[in-house]
Amino acid sequence: MAIEAEYVGQVDVAVGPPQFVGAGPTGERRIIPITGGIVSGPRLSGVILPGGADVQLIRGDGVAEIEARYTLSLEDGALVYVVNRGLRTAAPEDMARLLRGEPVPPERVYFRTAPVFETAAPQHAWLMRQVFLGFGERQPSAVRIRVFAV
Repeated sequence: MAIEAEYVGQVDVAVGPPQFVGAGPTGERRIIPITGGIVSGPRLSGVILPGGADVQLIRGDGVAEIEARYTLSLEDGALVYVVNRGLRTAAPEDMARLLRGEPVPPERVYFRTAPVFETAAPQHAWLMRQVFLGFGERQPSAVRIRVFAV
């Protein structure tokens, strides 16, 4: 059985400096403020509203568990709440560079997410009826996620 995927759009999230909560029993906790951004593509277009956050747990094995929560304001005025959970991992030296905010070529990083959408806008109800997969890329001051419906 082949998996079919439809490209929905690209999310370019602007982020602020991380807040380091510290090491807990399950790993190092970080909170990265979401300051804005854009979403563009064949099925979604608009902006990312400031005020969200990407909460991360850097586990002892170096894997980053990610949970980002933010709001999209689409071109037609509809608001869409997003919860995007995933994993990011790479070789230890590349993860160290990412955690310091340095660029790492995206092909050297495994960064996948499963965004879930919620909206009251009937024209975008399709977002709540499908499963989505995101392919992420971390940049020094932004995150890019290409989103596909599967």
